[in-house]
Amino acid sequence: QLQASGGGLVQAGGSLRLSCAASGRTFSYYNMGWFRQVPGKEREFVAAIAWNGGNRDYIDSVKGRFTISRENARNTVYLQMKSLKPEDTAAYYCAANRMVWGARKDVDKYAYWGQGTQVTVSS
Repeated sequence: QLQASGGGLVQAGGSLRLSCAASGRTFSYYNMGWFRQVPGKEREFVAAIAWNGGNRDYIDSVKGRFTISRENARNTVYLQMKSLKPEDTAAYYCAANRMVWGARKDVDKYAYWGQGTQVTVSS
């Protein structure tokens, strides 16, 4: 299982760090992703990191503001979010799968999902 945490209410320009802790299995060899979703819209890719941390990718709107990282020894993935904007408001989900890196943005390619943590950015 994946357990996401760290969401909350923050003013625009503020920061949050999301964590995704894995249990029950080791995700050291899994690519990990963060997605977000607002009501009435499809789940959107935010960031991904390869199993060994060698590759990272971000949606254009968060580049330079968000950083994805991982600590395989702790079976945990992080999403550091800075300079938050109201349009970042969403439920954030972490996900994992052992798929090719080229499929990192595809929601359907992830087999394991966390429960989501709400991020609300006020203007």
